[in-house]
Amino acid sequence: MFKIVVCVSGGGTNLQAIIDGVRAGSIPNVEILRVISNNKSAYALERAKQAGIEGICIAPRDYADREQFNEALLYAIDEVGPDLVVLAGFLVTIPPQLIREYENRIINIHPSLIPAFSGTGYYGLKVHEAVLKRGVKVTGATVHFVDDGMDTGPIIMQKAVQVLRNDTPETLQRRVMEEAEWVILPWSLALIAAGAVTVEDGKVCIAE
Repeated sequence: MFKIVVCVSGGGTNLQAIIDGVRAGSIPNVEILRVISNNKSAYALERAKQAGIEGICIAPRDYADREQFNEALLYAIDEVGPDLVVLAGFLVTIPPQLIREYENRIINIHPSLIPAFSGTGYYGLKVHEAVLKRGVKVTGATVHFVDDGMDTGPIIMQKAVQVLRNDTPETLQRRVMEEAEWVILPWSLALIAAGAVTVEDGKVCIAE
């Protein structure tokens, strides 16, 4: 069984997509060991509870400094020994020690076609606001491995989504989630769990 920890800050829609995929068998041989949130009021913790998955909160405000928070986050992950850490809308800077320890074993879902609209300041609704302001015609989502940069790790999978003339940031966000994020995150996870994903020379290779 391939074991994962999911980290999330908000509503947990991508977490739900993973839970649903595991239940339906479209993400075979995967077990969610623990859900970690930095936000006590995150609905993702309720989703975990409803699914019978342990959910815990590790909030920076509960620690004297960032170093102590980083240590607590790393301990909470190491404690259950996952094969993969999934960042599903986790709005926290990942500690360098965690990235080193789990090299090419941390993935993230980003709501744009990286490298467009990625990096510092681009998260959540801000991404879709920037897409509409720039007037691009196609956006989408990207699943990538996490490295020590901001949205710079090797790209695993991308899916494009059309931008419609009457879109608002909210309608675009919803369509990107439905048409891209909830599709490629479970798909990527299934491939990784099956051993079909490797990283060579900084690029992802997927076995056919």
